[in-house]
Amino acid sequence: MKLIVSKVIILCTVILIPLKAQTNTNGNFQIARLKYSGGGDWYNDPSAEINMLKFVAENTTVATFPEYTFVDISSNDIFSYPFLFLTGHGNVVFSDEEVQRLRTYLENGGFLYIDDDYGLDKSIRRELKKVFPDNPLVELPFNHELYHILYNFEQGPPKIHEHDGKPPQGFGIFIGKRLAVYYTYESNPSDGWADPEVHKDPPEKRQKALEFGTNLILYALSN
Repeated sequence: MKLIVSKVIILCTVILIPLKAQTNTNGNFQIARLKYSGGGDWYNDPSAEINMLKFVAENTTVATFPEYTFVDISSNDIFSYPFLFLTGHGNVVFSDEEVQRLRTYLENGGFLYIDDDYGLDKSIRRELKKVFPDNPLVELPFNHELYHILYNFEQGPPKIHEHDGKPPQGFGIFIGKRLAVYYTYESNPSDGWADPEVHKDPPEKRQKALEFGTNLILYALSN
């Protein structure tokens, strides 16, 4: 089954500018990796987005541009992408200017997916508190639309890597009723997006990771 989704978003910096649902001359959807300060390896596993975008194009009607790209959180480039992806193993630090810029992006329709690649949890929770001091991270219920929009995940996010052996969890920050930030902990789907030889995940785990990523993208584009 193929699913058609579309989204029109308006974003604001100093003046209102459109957040395009495309990032290349062909008008196809692309994920942007978010570069941040603090020493964390924000750049790891660059094959992840490429494989994820190829899977989406093959299994839905969303046209994608399967190429790795990144944006600096302090640049206006973030406003050209409807879907930002942040990951890593270490520290994350947002400056005051970056906090404001990210808040503006999210309040005006942008979507941020964060995947703890092991070691990110403490710092990302601290920094998200700066961005939305009054909007806490809350665990999504298993009946949330994100878990069922195309592929069914009855128990929430899949367990792709063991990490500390805890159950996988998915948390969100809502702006009004809209999920603007989604964060996976003890799950690590993006490792399953990477080339098979990188983490040597079995095919069935990689399949689940890619299906879960597809749900994320479809949800972000349709809400």
